[in-house]
Amino acid sequence: MVDTTSRISFTVTFGNPRVTPEVTRDVCLLARLMAANLYFSQIEELMFELSMWRCSDELKARVLKIESLQRKEAKHYIEFWKHIPPSEPFRVLLGDMRDKLYNTRERMRLLLQNGKSDIPIEDTYTDASQILEPLELCYRSLCETGDKPIADGSLLDFMRQVSCFGLSLVKLDIRQESDRHTDVIDAITNHLGIGSYRNWTEEQRQEWLLSELRGKRPLFGADLPTTEEIKDVLDTMKVVAELPQDCFGAYVISMATAPSDVLAVELLQRECRIKKPLRVVPLFEKLADLEAAPAALSRLFSIDWYLNRINGKQEVMIGYSDSGKDAGRLSAAWQMFKAQEDLVKVAKQYGVRLTMFHGRGGTVGRGGGPTHLAILSQPPDTINGSLRVTIQGEVIEQSFGEEHLCFRTLQRFTAATLEHGMHPPIAPKPEWRELMDAMAVASTKEYRSIVFQNPSFVEYFRAATPELEYGRMNIGSRPSKRKPSGGIESLRAIPWIFAWTQTRFHLPVWLGLGSALKQALQSDPRNIATFRRMYNQWPFFRVTIDLVEMVFAKGDPRIAALYDDLLVSDELKPLGEELRQKYNETRDLLLKITFHDEILQGNPSLKQRLRLREPYITALNVQQALVLKKMRDQGLQFCALQNSSKDQSDIPTTPKRAAELVELNPTTEFPPGLEDTLILTMKGIAAGIQNTG
Repeated sequence: MVDTTSRISFTVTFGNPRVTPEVTRDVCLLARLMAANLYFSQIEELMFELSMWRCSDELKARVLKIESLQRKEAKHYIEFWKHIPPSEPFRVLLGDMRDKLYNTRERMRLLLQNGKSDIPIEDTYTDASQILEPLELCYRSLCETGDKPIADGSLLDFMRQVSCFGLSLVKLDIRQESDRHTDVIDAITNHLGIGSYRNWTEEQRQEWLLSELRGKRPLFGADLPTTEEIKDVLDTMKVVAELPQDCFGAYVISMATAPSDVLAVELLQRECRIKKPLRVVPLFEKLADLEAAPAALSRLFSIDWYLNRINGKQEVMIGYSDSGKDAGRLSAAWQMFKAQEDLVKVAKQYGVRLTMFHGRGGTVGRGGGPTHLAILSQPPDTINGSLRVTIQGEVIEQSFGEEHLCFRTLQRFTAATLEHGMHPPIAPKPEWRELMDAMAVASTKEYRSIVFQNPSFVEYFRAATPELEYGRMNIGSRPSKRKPSGGIESLRAIPWIFAWTQTRFHLPVWLGLGSALKQALQSDPRNIATFRRMYNQWPFFRVTIDLVEMVFAKGDPRIAALYDDLLVSDELKPLGEELRQKYNETRDLLLKITFHDEILQGNPSLKQRLRLREPYITALNVQQALVLKKMRDQGLQFCALQNSSKDQSDIPTTPKRAAELVELNPTTEFPPGLEDTLILTMKGIAAGIQNTG
């Protein structure tokens, strides 16, 4: 069965400087305030509806107990509700709930406003079970006295809402990089004088962490030397300890590589006095980390302390974005497929129920695509009635922005999850695996030879795409880079994909695939028949190829050539020509293995929709390329003027002088109007080529 007890959760990612422990605390309090306010309105509606006097003895006893407490008269209700007669027992009980919900809402408001509240916590609700218990009492009473149709109406709907959303409305997942936890533990071990944790081997780390987890001594106090980054991690843990536990879901470790990453978070949760520790979810992202993930999980499960801690349940997250940036779309997809198979085998070996958490993005380069097909293409036995999937910010509105869209999205997830369980996809045949392994090696080799090993690539990428401008503008959910310096490896996956999407070149999706297909066909011409069988019989391979084909339908190398002509220096243009040649070769090879005469031959409706959008997107591309050229030319002119003149007064006065334009709009380094135009074209292009499949 599908896990219907799951709650919607939002991930608080501490790679964003605007996401602080204080912001996390305020978000949780605000969510609880909103939940209490919504439930308060629902209770008042039920009070109007449940006016009957007939009730069960159980409910009568509860009402007598409430009246005996002689609760203080509330002054914040309309005249009608100031005095509820004892002859209306349901209203007496619901009125008592209403008072507590009012106090709950006001306590959250005061905590948000002043950081403290004089409302006693005993007069409020702190857990959803406290709301459900009297509602269930009302339900039982109605059923016993012959009013079950009324019980199954608004009351049952309200009970389901409380069960689903709780008092926290949504759960927050905390997400932090493994290196930050290493910094904290390293500071602790250095402070204790036992060495540098960062320099220890994995075995030493595990041994020390387990010895501390099995012990009870505190590791540090207020005298622990901290940096801003270390303080941020510890303060986040303290916020988790301070707030009710139903506010939080999982603690996700980005860039997890080893068992010590998980054990370190477990130890920090204990040290920060989190009464009910969050479940710890390792996120394996890069290709090497995905390969090592099954061994890391096996080592974790072999630890008795950890196996007792998880109580037979484990969640593992796999990252589509960074794995694709690391090795290319084809290699990343295949490695994630194999990693899931191996992770499930490890979990079964230790009797653990494993839930896969898919860190998908909105675009194909970040693992996006049609939901139904994406779920059905997962390996057999990896979805046992439940899964978790991220819905990224760039697509959340089109999936959940309206009620009917929300219903259809949840319907697709539910239907695909059920279908995967009842009709599992076939496992790949040994010869298919062998062919995919060889293709992945060839694909990764070509991808990395260009992206990471070509000395001209980074300079070309930044010249031929709006990546630099995107990073400087405040339109992303996070800074474009994990570190201010560095090349592609430090660039976040979103701007990496976004920049190539804007130029309609989609390089991260197809680069490496052409080389893999070419090598496979050259090594054995009979592989063309093998590809045909794989495409017809294996959902994973079909979905992978179809998504790349869809991207080719959206792409246009002529647009990429326009950006090159306007923005790229002459010495870098040959690289662009080489990449466009690879683009065309890959497209031709893709058609060859799918036996299509043209792109999207098997999906004419999508092809027609993209044709209708084409003129509008192309106009935006031309406008964007011209705006980028003007912005960069004026930026160079301004820099040249600054460098050639020691005194700003020596800069010639002209109506179009860049300095004057910048002064008119002090919030941006770009001339006024140009940045707004660039943002409009960026959003327009992204909307125009969003996944329509």
